[in-house]
Amino acid sequence: MRIVDSEREEDDILIEPSLRPSTIDEYVGQSEVKENIKVFIEAAKIRDEALDHVLLYGPPGLGKTTMAMIIANELHKNIRTASGPAIEKAGDLAAILSSLEPGDVLFIDEIHRIPRFIEEILYPAMEDFTLDIVVGNDASARNIKIDLPPFTLVGATTRAGDLTSPLRDRFGIVCKLKYYTNDELKSIIERTSKVLNMPIDADAALSLAKRSRGTPRIANRLFKRVRDFALVDGKDNIDLETTENALNRLKVDIYGLDEIDHQYLESLIRNFNGGPVGVETLASSIGEEVTTLLDVCEPFLLQNGFIKRTRSGRVATEKSYKHLGINYQENLFM
Repeated sequence: MRIVDSEREEDDILIEPSLRPSTIDEYVGQSEVKENIKVFIEAAKIRDEALDHVLLYGPPGLGKTTMAMIIANELHKNIRTASGPAIEKAGDLAAILSSLEPGDVLFIDEIHRIPRFIEEILYPAMEDFTLDIVVGNDASARNIKIDLPPFTLVGATTRAGDLTSPLRDRFGIVCKLKYYTNDELKSIIERTSKVLNMPIDADAALSLAKRSRGTPRIANRLFKRVRDFALVDGKDNIDLETTENALNRLKVDIYGLDEIDHQYLESLIRNFNGGPVGVETLASSIGEEVTTLLDVCEPFLLQNGFIKRTRSGRVATEKSYKHLGINYQENLFM
């Protein structure tokens, strides 16, 4: 896996619990979402009711799972976690829902990947707190209705557009998580350095933040790799020189672009005259999966002005040419 890939990897799973904030006040960034969630939680407590169902969407690595856990902590309720692809049968969903206590939080990651027939079972559970399932086959089939305690479903997705309208409409609270600023990432890195007991200089933390693609998960992963270089060099803190040397060796540049991003841009410019060109063609030219380019490379390249999407395909911007040190000539046929 790429070090700047925002998908979760095994190393992240092992260490993340210690890095996660447990209260909404400790959560860095996403200030608008955070303040709104705080109001909704307090209102639910005043009414002594379950919090409305919450949908969190945005690119991977921005803290959707952390926010779900904070919601449960702030409500002083238990949280049950599940993943959309893992819920394959009606019985899987029934087992999860029937184990909930009043007010519990059920977190479903990748909720857009729940099978459609499972999703239809979820509708009455979300609206009326009832579970309707069919038991048996053919002539012996019968419908069983089970009453559920009031609960809060927190769904997380990186692809809100893949959610069906009926499911999306059943969420009373919908929040979009955005990429973090460099200052916010710097604060997260400094907090991580304290948790992992490895001090980092302020200028080193800022340099690391600038190369983290606006994503806390990447910032923490890069911090751990830079820490490795510092420890092997016999240092008891991370300074700017160590940080920049480590990131250069990891081929992560000043914008957070890695080797695959560079291959993408160089192929777009050198092989296809800066575009326009289709993403399938680009993926073939550099030997990568189309989904990798769509989900990992392009969102960041688009947001930071390295490429543009047109009806004819992808086009490199002047910023890409300058970053790669290639002479820029505007394509008059775009």
